[in-house]
Amino acid sequence: MTERPHLAVIGAGPAGLAGALAAAARGIRVTLIDAAPDAGGQFYRQPAAALGARRPQALHHQWRTWQRLRDGLAAQTEVLHLTNHHVWCVERESGAPSVFGGFAVHALRGRLQEDPVTVHADAVLLATGGYEKVLPFPGWTLPGVVSAGGAQAMLKGGLVVAGRSAVVAGTGPLLLPVATGLAAAGVRVEALVESADPKAFVPHTRALAAKLPEAAGYAARLLRHRVRFLPRHTVVEAHGDERGERVESVTVAALDADGRVRPGTARRIACDTLAVGHGLLPHTDLAEALGCRLDGVRVSADEEQRTDVPGVWAAGEATGIGGAALSLAEGHIAGRSAAARLAGRTPDPRGWAAAAESRTKMREFAAALDAVYAPPAHWTEQITDDTVVCRCEEVAGSAIREAVDGLGAGDVRTVKLLTRAGMGWCQGRVCGPAVAGLTGCELTPSRRPFARPVPLGVLAQDHTHPIEKEPS
Repeated sequence: MTERPHLAVIGAGPAGLAGALAAAARGIRVTLIDAAPDAGGQFYRQPAAALGARRPQALHHQWRTWQRLRDGLAAQTEVLHLTNHHVWCVERESGAPSVFGGFAVHALRGRLQEDPVTVHADAVLLATGGYEKVLPFPGWTLPGVVSAGGAQAMLKGGLVVAGRSAVVAGTGPLLLPVATGLAAAGVRVEALVESADPKAFVPHTRALAAKLPEAAGYAARLLRHRVRFLPRHTVVEAHGDERGERVESVTVAALDADGRVRPGTARRIACDTLAVGHGLLPHTDLAEALGCRLDGVRVSADEEQRTDVPGVWAAGEATGIGGAALSLAEGHIAGRSAAARLAGRTPDPRGWAAAAESRTKMREFAAALDAVYAPPAHWTEQITDDTVVCRCEEVAGSAIREAVDGLGAGDVRTVKLLTRAGMGWCQGRVCGPAVAGLTGCELTPSRRPFARPVPLGVLAQDHTHPIEKEPS
């Protein structure tokens, strides 16, 4: 008896869920692999059941969409959902009977990430999402300074807040739900500091029109909670208490038309929490290790969401930051395409026409947001010589500038070799954008063999997941 085709979907956020359900509905055996204890990703992050949240929907919008995905996953017998599985590598398998050759998905299981497993599949859908970009400034390493996404994750997943009074700052659409969510949870949000210029929205009105009611809703809630909105402003410095154990205030200043701090506009705002973010970047580690082509910092995919590596599809934020609606559309298309290709058929795009139309609209929307929410042009001028840029290796701005100006480094890799910036635990995911900015070059992902640290003992072992021993 010939086994049914097997698709491994990595990531259980909107794209991964949509892809897994679409493929499974067409007879494909699916293993959905995710690092979190529950499905949903960051966008649909849920509080643990033990916390007894009475109205978890209050922390979300598009709740009905999440309910449909959740219920569909629970009812779908063709999907095996592996939680707490941290994928560190995907590799092609030679000699596998699949039309694509087959793949081995290597993961570390459990909270301690010490129990290795391997899932074998005929094809792979990468729905690995994105991660937050935070550009450094003096004081950004103080306790109480958190990323905007981190503040949101604590609220959604743990029903906790980082402090009693907060400033939300940076740039990007994520700041709005973070500020309103914190305010609704009882935090006194002293200000929402956005570096973008409201006038920049005007040329993109058509592309953004569908989201204007949502934005108006956020604005109304900010007014209701008396949150000051400071557009075309930026954080200059975060100040700690006498012992440096906690942020106690933030200095912000206005930006001129060129993106520089305007002299004489600095103001100091008292707070015990600073939630700051400057957008998102795609997670491409697994795609890079497989040899998938990148378009800038995102995974390149065709109209079927196929990468240029046969048997590998990609969808969601990994192919470009665009939000949950775009991720759902791309995931659905990828799942249907993979199902058809694994069954030896050429897929009919008419079957996902609605998703393709949504994808086109949401990509236009995402492009408009990218144009509006760019960090200030001269943000690197706020990095002093004493500002820590690489937190893992404690590399300051002075060392990076010396590598560029004094030693002639002209790219991130050379700076890394000269200063150790990017050699730490995060492998440059946090400091990479800052190092690139100080170096004066484009951010280019560095190809890594592993997507996360792996115990040496794991590399010498082969642990096949129990699912591979079960009959199909």
